Amino acid sequence: MTADQRHQRPEAGRIRVYELVPVRRLGLDEVARRSGLHPDLVRRLVTLGLVDATRDRAGRLSFDLSAPRTLARVQRLRAGLPLNYASIGLVLDLLDRISLLEAALRRTGARSDDSPWT
Repeated sequence: MTADQRHQRPEAGRIRVYELVPVRRLGLDEVARRSGLHPDLVRRLVTLGLVDATRDRAGRLSFDLSAPRTLARVQRLRAGLPLNYASIGLVLDLLDRISLLEAALRRTGARSDDSPWT
């Protein structure tokens, strides 16, 4: 586990997780400022599952450092295509899958202009 490198120690039937290295996270206001979006819209996009966030013990949203980049991608798709946010989630999933497949092709040395397997 990387930023996820954690030390686990069982304690009375529960597992406690200790961060070896503090993971830098962004708060809602910082993500909204960096992405140029209103915090309410960021909350809505979290609810729709378009950007990942966690809640701390006080219930405040906490984001990965990549969240503003993800939000910019969502906004570009929203502006460029006549899609609702639910459809944008599907497009993002498909684009991520295409990226994974292209990376796998590069690792194997296959070329996309080779004849298809079918």
